[in-house]
Amino acid sequence: MTVITVQYTCKYRLKFAQNYLFTTCGLCFNSLRGKLVNQVNNSNCIGYNICGKFYSLTYLRTQLEIIPKQKTPF
Repeated sequence: MTVITVQYTCKYRLKFAQNYLFTTCGLCFNSLRGKLVNQVNNSNCIGYNICGKFYSLTYLRTQLEIIPKQKTPF
């Protein structure tokens, strides 16, 4: 059995669904499930299914925010 591990850097998250993270290369991850969210083509509109509802890329770009840095206790 061969195991391959890939590490991505997440820079953005959605304002209305903060568990959906976007990497610097444009991939979308669901941090609660730990899975990659696939891009969907819905009637010639490209986007993602977020929380069971389709959102286009143009709308999602307006809802992105930079992930704030967290202060660690040590």
